[in-house]
Amino acid sequence: MAAMTRPLLNRRLAAFGTTIFAEMSALAARTGSINLGQGFPDTDGPEEVREAAVRALREGRGNQYPPGPGVPELRTAIADHQRTRYGLEYDPDTEVLVTAGATEAIAAALLALVEPGDEVIALEPYYDSYAACVAMAGGTRVPVTLRPHDGRYVLDLDELRAAVTPRTRLLLLNTPHNPTGTVLTRAELAAVAELAVERDLLVITDEVYEHLVLDDLPHIPLASLPGMRDRTVTISSAGKTFSFTGWKVGWTTASPALTTAVRSAKQFLTYVSSGPFQYAVAEALRLPDAYFDGLRAELRAKRDLLSDGLERAGFGVHRPAGTYFVTTDIRPLGATDGLDFCRSLPERAGVVAIPNAVFYDHRAEGAPFVRFAFCKRTDVLEEAVARLERLA
Repeated sequence: MAAMTRPLLNRRLAAFGTTIFAEMSALAARTGSINLGQGFPDTDGPEEVREAAVRALREGRGNQYPPGPGVPELRTAIADHQRTRYGLEYDPDTEVLVTAGATEAIAAALLALVEPGDEVIALEPYYDSYAACVAMAGGTRVPVTLRPHDGRYVLDLDELRAAVTPRTRLLLLNTPHNPTGTVLTRAELAAVAELAVERDLLVITDEVYEHLVLDDLPHIPLASLPGMRDRTVTISSAGKTFSFTGWKVGWTTASPALTTAVRSAKQFLTYVSSGPFQYAVAEALRLPDAYFDGLRAELRAKRDLLSDGLERAGFGVHRPAGTYFVTTDIRPLGATDGLDFCRSLPERAGVVAIPNAVFYDHRAEGAPFVRFAFCKRTDVLEEAVARLERLA
């Protein structure tokens, strides 16, 4: 057999090896450390939602292929959610699409809307799948860096405007933002909307943490601002809100033309998924406000528990306004390389975290920052804090 001279992996993906989450989770398992790296809860969500999934399974709802766009019950619940929460009207038949989690929604939207040579502006640090999906679509990633200022990470609107060129196809926004925990303000979003309208740009918004705004701030969908409804693909999912991340139920809401485009790509990815779970998520979206208020209160207490402990351990702490991640600065501990720090932390303290540098194109910008997840049981966080305080 002749030797292959061409690499097996598509060159668009050559820069993307094993994800940092896989590496750090394996490190946690190998060392018996507490895993505060990967963002998944260690308890299940509401019992009535789990029972709804069991009921759907027993009744034979979703055990075979569900409809391509998603089951009507879920699409209607998503449309009702957008209307009652944000005043956004969407037709469940033509403007709602159910996906295999938000990750597939992001992939399908980028594959549908981006062609080779198009530029995609993304806020860095960014969720790692953004970079891979832009690459698979043949686009060029253009990062605009969020930087810490007065306790929160801030979007430099002048830098964002300067990043737009004649080749810019779309903006990819994430608010509440992973990993920094910042929640874009109405003023910031209004400036983004004005720029998108002025330059005729499409926008994809990743809003999976919409119900995890922990401080006295509103979540404002970009699609609700003037001129944005028909140029925005809004993405969310059930995993973060209801603590069933393994169910992989996500969705998009957008105009009929944008929804049709995204569905055209999505049908060749999973086609359909999560049949019985779709019925359960439809019921979850109709839970009373007390559930969502309780979720925020619980996560706020866990944020403060972990943030206070990290401060006592000597970290510089950027207390998040949203999501369930705390970004920390390791320089007060005498360290500057987050990747080295995270690889040694299990041996030093028995805790695993994620280095933020892997979420940056400008690696130096993220080098001294490390992310911890607080979506864990209180007793687990208390033990993690006790271990981390040894670093002081």
